[in-house]
Amino acid sequence: MSVMKRVSLIFRAKANKALDRMEDPRETLDYSYQQQVEMLTRVRRGVADVATSRKRVELQMNSLQKEVTRRENQARDALAKGREDLARAALQSKVSLQSQLDDLQGQYASLQEQEEKLTLASQRLQAKVDAFRTKKETIKATYTAAEAQTRINEAFSGISEEMGDVGLAIQRAEDKTAQMQARAGAIDELLASGALEDHVGGTQDAIQAELDRMGAGNEIESELARMKGELAAGAPRQIEANGDAGAADSAGSAGSAGAQAERPQAGDGS
Repeated sequence: MSVMKRVSLIFRAKANKALDRMEDPRETLDYSYQQQVEMLTRVRRGVADVATSRKRVELQMNSLQKEVTRRENQARDALAKGREDLARAALQSKVSLQSQLDDLQGQYASLQEQEEKLTLASQRLQAKVDAFRTKKETIKATYTAAEAQTRINEAFSGISEEMGDVGLAIQRAEDKTAQMQARAGAIDELLASGALEDHVGGTQDAIQAELDRMGAGNEIESELARMKGELAAGAPRQIEANGDAGAADSAGSAGSAGAQAERPQAGDGS
């Protein structure tokens, strides 16, 4: 396959895909129905034209028929008056008119037959157009319902482009909110540490910052001293408690030993 044929094939495939994506079946059905209605209109116009021609021929036939009858009457009158020459001239005119009348009668029969055929074709086409219109509306209603159902399903599942854009917008808003919160927290920490100056609340010099730090250090030292005091006060009570427990243990041991010494002497007396 040559390069040009491949390019042509690719172009046709792309164009067909684009047209298929752009095509709306409802618009196609409406266009087809419009074409059929226009065709029906042309057929009806043709029937009207044929009927008009037939009527014109019919009027000419009636006029010629009257003229033939008049020529025949003239020939009779001429013979009755002994004018054979006039009768012959009248009959010659009658023959010519009769020939024209015969031709018109043939045309009239042909036009009448053509009119009947076109009328029948118009009736059949009208029935087909009516049936197509009913089917068209049914297909359009079904397609519209299916399209609406598809959009609803896509909206619920988040597949549609609109819902995708909404989801991305929410995600971006959440990211920006988290970023702003992190930035605000970082600025608060920097302001608290003195790395940044609070121009809104007034300037804070280095001496005040040092005093603040010393105050914080004094609070820590006070807390440490309090905890040491609590530990020191609790140590004698712990020692005293331990001593009382030791004395109790000694007394218990001595009592046990005396009881053991008395039990053998009781055995000897028995």
